[in-house]
Amino acid sequence: MAKKSRKSSVKPVVSAEQYLTPKQIVIELDAYIIGQHKAKRAVAIALRNRWRRQQIDESLRDEIMPNNIILIGPTGVGKTEIARRLAKLAGAPFVKVEATKFTEVGYVGRDVESMIRDLAEASVVITRSEREAAVREASIAAAHERLTDMLTPQRRASMGSFDDGDDQETYAEVRERISKELLSGTLDETLIELDAEVETLPQMHVLGPIGLDDMGINIQDMLGGILPKRSKKRKMTIAEARRYFEEEETDKLIDMESVTAEALHRAEQSGIVFIDEIDKIAAKTGGAGPDVSREGVQRDLLPVVEGSAVNTKYGVLRTDHVLFIASGAFHVSKPSDLIPELQGRFPIRADLDSLTEADLRQILTAPRNALVRQYEAIMAADGVKLSFTAEAIGEIAAIAARVNEEVANIGARRLHAIMTTLLDDLLFDAPYKAEKVTEVKITVADVRARLEDLSRNTDLSRFVL
Repeated sequence: MAKKSRKSSVKPVVSAEQYLTPKQIVIELDAYIIGQHKAKRAVAIALRNRWRRQQIDESLRDEIMPNNIILIGPTGVGKTEIARRLAKLAGAPFVKVEATKFTEVGYVGRDVESMIRDLAEASVVITRSEREAAVREASIAAAHERLTDMLTPQRRASMGSFDDGDDQETYAEVRERISKELLSGTLDETLIELDAEVETLPQMHVLGPIGLDDMGINIQDMLGGILPKRSKKRKMTIAEARRYFEEEETDKLIDMESVTAEALHRAEQSGIVFIDEIDKIAAKTGGAGPDVSREGVQRDLLPVVEGSAVNTKYGVLRTDHVLFIASGAFHVSKPSDLIPELQGRFPIRADLDSLTEADLRQILTAPRNALVRQYEAIMAADGVKLSFTAEAIGEIAAIAARVNEEVANIGARRLHAIMTTLLDDLLFDAPYKAEKVTEVKITVADVRARLEDLSRNTDLSRFVL
């Protein structure tokens, strides 16, 4: 019944999904992730299918289940980044969890549903931030009026008495002047004293493995309306007071019941849960000890992935149409080692390729958040104009590919380690004095001098990370 009432009071989910075709989704992902076209294609179709389901008649809509996906590939090739960028592209609530977390002592059989509670929390944050943006101008205006009202009597009293006939006009003039001073920012550092509400409830902790949030109980909200609010005199600058009043006015303008209802609906219809390292809980049947624990985690995941009702502190969230994306390297185990029921809930499998030297070279320069651009921006903050020659970038990619092959293949993460090692002195010595050179160009000779010995010696290369 709760689900029906929420549906009737919440508008259909409208997001970027409806404006993006699968081809457009792949193009957007290409701007941040190099290669892996098969995986991008699979997630693009899954994302578009969710919007397509929304257009179908309601009698059939609930029968169409999402096609969950398993991304298979070594570490550092873009599995997590694909899922994260997909969620950001769609404006969807997104949660990433490690499957190995649920194999820890005290977790098996209990805490698997915590990922759904986290999804509800993420959805509330997204929905509230959108509502805050919508009422921002109104909250800023209301906060400004409160500050002006608060300061005007103080200024008026300090100016002495006025004639009764001119009192109203003079007060308006003083108020107008204070309003202009507040808008100009000249009073921002002025200290004032105001009554601020303080927390009346003590921090509560529950001894044992289960916390209040895990049980979906929000004691603060339950008792907040019963206990009286308490205020305390606080001194703060006008700039701080303005932010304090803006937050208060925003809370007044936002209906949190409406926010939570919409957030739960959004999480149910467009939420994405990314389960990493799912290969670590795969085990061949007939095992004992840790294998039993891993199979137990799989069986606990099964009802959540299949579709169940999970209690959160915001209400009941159904997982029937949440999109689950799992990933794993599957070096030791295989997807077929997962229990058959769980395999059936992840019908789409996409293999990701290991990164080649050419891929690593592209990762350094091509994406919008390319690593070279990041370090150029970091050094620019200290007034250093950093640049790399094309040959230097090629040598960095070659060394990264060679170390990945000889030591351990950690994909694009190797580039972060190598770039930090390469620029270690520069990052430490900056900023330079004004009389020193502020332009630094990294050449192939610099790269070889810093990294060649490291890349040749397999034992030393283990210290790259």
